[in-house]
Amino acid sequence: MNQQLKIYFAPFQGITTSTFRRIYADHFKGVDKLFTPYYSKIIVGEKLPSKILASLKNQVENGIEVVPQILSNNASEILSFAKNCQQLGFKELNWNLGCPHPQVADRKKGSGLLPHPKIINEILQKVSAEIGINFSVKTRLGFYSSAELEALIPIFNRHPISELIIHARTGKQMYSGKADLEIFSHNANQSKAQLVYNGDIQTIEDYENFCLRFPEIPRLMLGRGILTDPFLPARMKGIALPVNPKAHLQKFMEELYLAYRKDKNDQLTLLNLLKEYWRYLANLFNEPIKVLRHLKKTKSFDAYEEAVAIIFKEFELIR
Repeated sequence: MNQQLKIYFAPFQGITTSTFRRIYADHFKGVDKLFTPYYSKIIVGEKLPSKILASLKNQVENGIEVVPQILSNNASEILSFAKNCQQLGFKELNWNLGCPHPQVADRKKGSGLLPHPKIINEILQKVSAEIGINFSVKTRLGFYSSAELEALIPIFNRHPISELIIHARTGKQMYSGKADLEIFSHNANQSKAQLVYNGDIQTIEDYENFCLRFPEIPRLMLGRGILTDPFLPARMKGIALPVNPKAHLQKFMEELYLAYRKDKNDQLTLLNLLKEYWRYLANLFNEPIKVLRHLKKTKSFDAYEEAVAIIFKEFELIR
């Protein structure tokens, strides 16, 4: 395994909350950075609202650096958020140029900003001149086509971006189809920034195949791979797993559940957060469809607890 390997946990709106990051970091090894879901609509020149401050309370989780992410097409908004993050003790701010969802992209944000290199360059010029912490960028190959990123690479090269994270799909693809390694390779060869690859690394085999093709890129961002298999970063780094992985996973899910109950004051809506995560985690079990059936209709805490107990008793992990 690559001794220089760095693994970043990609942000997922509605799943990788501050509570989730804290409990995950307490139970699993191998991740080097935890990225927050994106923040937006920052009021320029004002302190962050208490709700946002609470979600940014921890700059490190069990030794793992936390990186806030902003979704914006406004340099002043980015700088205002960066200043707040710097005052809170964060070392890096990440700019989301990758979100593919229409409600974001249609407003020229996320990957919807990629067809507009002039706007991106103007934002980078102002941000680079004034920001006081590291500024990384998470992007896609483009929104409509990969030609968009090719046009942006020279712009990125002109600015002091600390890391360029490339998800090897277009925005229009959303998460369908395969990541395009050919186009990624072309852009990687043109980029001067420290590169981080993102896309379709969900198993050890995926990682090994990537290493064979790109041994010079030891920094990877994983999203669905970690959501499906929380042990994956440890597997990739050759870190020993717990003696009983299923019991360890069950304890993690119990602590996550109890933490959400405490943080959400026992509001039943927290079950939706857990069910959203189970959509990914179910695929670690031998019969994922049956796993989800047990959870689908749970509408009370007792019913959820009973369903989870059955899942860990009746189904086996496939890895």
